[in-house]
Amino acid sequence: MAGRGTGPDFVEALARGLDVLACFDAGHREMSLSEVATAAGLARPTARRLLLTLEELGFVRSCGTSFVLTPKVLTLGMAYVGALGLWDIARPHLEALVASTGESSSMAQLDGADIVYVARVSVPKLIALRVDIGTRFPAAQTSQGKVLLAALSPTELESTLAEPSRAGLPPYIGRSPDLLRDELTEIRARGWALADEELAPGVRSVAVPVRDRHGVVQAAMNVTVHAAETATERLLQEYLPLLLRTAGDIGAEWALWQSRPHVEVARRSTHGSATA
Repeated sequence: MAGRGTGPDFVEALARGLDVLACFDAGHREMSLSEVATAAGLARPTARRLLLTLEELGFVRSCGTSFVLTPKVLTLGMAYVGALGLWDIARPHLEALVASTGESSSMAQLDGADIVYVARVSVPKLIALRVDIGTRFPAAQTSQGKVLLAALSPTELESTLAEPSRAGLPPYIGRSPDLLRDELTEIRARGWALADEELAPGVRSVAVPVRDRHGVVQAAMNVTVHAAETATERLLQEYLPLLLRTAGDIGAEWALWQSRPHVEVARRSTHGSATA
């Protein structure tokens, strides 16, 4: 993973540390030094120094001869989500949507050629793919990803589609790039996207955009169903109107949140003088 920086200010040590954190996932919750070194493409001594540094900082802990992440890594992602103010606003709306449909709902944002889940309210379903906060999927294979891709300018879309996915899934063999562009044009016009068993067998979903106060698409939210239980017609006729209304409500509340006055209150130091 390391060794790909090209800019004069690229900090390789920082990149390698982030590579080490990225080695851990749902299938690799506990990893040995050798496993981390192999996964990150690092020499064992380098991997060891990085792991010990991350342990001292509180992001990993050792368990015998293995290492695991600590809850402190959540601060890295939640700082981003919290800064947006979006999750606090979206959560009750997602919960209400799930209560109405009986199906799971998620929110995702675009990261390169992938989507990353930033919010989710789920119900127990026998669906092939596990989804958690931070889960990454190829954008072109998901309803949320299609919505987000459709919102890009032509130049941004071309550069995004040229990027390799970092989701760790087999290469997608589906529609041609030209057909995908045609589908994205249609999605842009109608305001929603469908993914029908494109990501995995049995997974069917519809997604709509979530816009900020400037009308810019910043996220996408979906309703996901099991294809054997819920027909496409029901998904579009019953659940899509609820999803569109929910996304509109979230966008409206988020716009108010973003336009709120921001006041920075000075705090007093221990010596009694005010500090910013």
